Amino acid sequence: MSPMPPTPWPAPGAPRGPLRLGLAIQAFMDGVSTPRRGRVKVLLDAFDTFLGGVAPLLAYTPLTGEQWCRGLPPAVQPEAREVLMEFRAFLRDHGWLDAARPVNLFD
Repeated sequence: MSPMPPTPWPAPGAPRGPLRLGLAIQAFMDGVSTPRRGRVKVLLDAFDTFLGGVAPLLAYTPLTGEQWCRGLPPAVQPEAREVLMEFRAFLRDHGWLDAARPVNLFD
């Protein structure tokens, strides 16, 4: 099953706003193996909460990710960094970051 493509707005004429981090997390979770699913979801939801709860996707930058990781207990930091690296690669490889940038709006 291929990952859900980025869709910033549900339908034409719907209120437009920034693409949400939570939507990207949902799409990413579809590709996460079952044994890791719970832990990865907890970490990414905590990151979304750190960014404000319903954060726009572009609020996630390498710097905000690193700041969040540094605030975690030392034992959790390596796993959190690994999850963020995988998530960032997913966002880049599946067009989420490009879709989130306003310059890519279609006429």
